[in-house]
Amino acid sequence: MSPVRRGETRPIFNRIAVLRAERALSRARLAELVEVNPQTVGALERGDHYPSLDLALRLCEVFGLPVEAVFSRTEFTPLSAEMYRRTGE
Repeated sequence: MSPVRRGETRPIFNRIAVLRAERALSRARLAELVEVNPQTVGALERGDHYPSLDLALRLCEVFGLPVEAVFSRTEFTPLSAEMYRRTGE
């Protein structure tokens, strides 16, 4: 897998770190589940690396979520803000 330069005008944001923490998965365990090196998981979480389509789909499968819940072209708002906004409507 070759690294992809981070796009300046069309970045890809993700919730991998949050989702991994919610599920009490270590980077090593998530890496094992999606068949990559643990350093790759760290690079994805920091935004230093973009996943291939195949890897993105494997990550979504592990989390049991659609692509839109894990990856976005715009920054995610904190999940707590999402929850409070829903309850306040």
